[in-house]
Amino acid sequence: MSDLLIEAPQLLALLNNEDSSEKLIIVDLGKEDRYLSAHIPGAVLVSPNLTQAGPPVPGLAPSKENLNDLMQSIGLTPDSQVIVYDDEGGGWAGRFIWLLDEIGHNNYRYLNGGLHAWAAENFDMESGPVANEKSDIQVSFSGKHSLTLAQLKELVNTQDLQIWDARSPMEHSGETAYAARGGKIPGALNYEWTRAMDQQNSLKLKPFDTLLSELATVGISPEKPTVTHCQTHHRSGLTYLLGKLLSFTDIKAYPGSWGEWGNQADTPIE
Repeated sequence: MSDLLIEAPQLLALLNNEDSSEKLIIVDLGKEDRYLSAHIPGAVLVSPNLTQAGPPVPGLAPSKENLNDLMQSIGLTPDSQVIVYDDEGGGWAGRFIWLLDEIGHNNYRYLNGGLHAWAAENFDMESGPVANEKSDIQVSFSGKHSLTLAQLKELVNTQDLQIWDARSPMEHSGETAYAARGGKIPGALNYEWTRAMDQQNSLKLKPFDTLLSELATVGISPEKPTVTHCQTHHRSGLTYLLGKLLSFTDIKAYPGSWGEWGNQADTPIE
């Protein structure tokens, strides 16, 4: 099991370890009403919309100012260990981890199954807001873990890039569209994000060998440089995280996703 993944009992042990000198920040990317009624003790809420740029291409990263404000608001410092979770199986959590990668903060872990896994263990929860002491960290978006629209247009139809579409099969085929144009990026391979979750086990990720086998059946290989997308780089937050967990040779996000690609007049579409 990857070090990037933490199970609920392991997190409980961390919370109970009063001798630990590591600064722990727990980030909840779930729904605000649910968070206010029940969340992991000490977790700070990050509303998912704060991780996005907003219209016209919401999947892009926040502005430098907003990204700084976000990371300062959770109290991030260079020595922080960040535990990230959500209440939906890892989409928003994975997107937040992508942002951490882009600002160069690599000390993080994903709580496998998120709040569902914590609740299944009957571990204590708390209610009400939590506010961490604001930090003065200064961050910037590197772009090292992403492809822009221009970069992807240049790379499409090359054998050097594998495109992982995390959307539904109906979106992938073009039967359903949430943009001016429907379809897929040429050559894109479809493995919907929810397939990676064990619906009978608190939305935890399936065993890694099962995931690799399922990906292979649709033609996705961890040996190829890969970029993943969905509609707004929400669902593909999880598939980006999966690429890291499964030791892909190179995994990047296309944050503009179909919300950008499908609304361009000159982008190639299948």
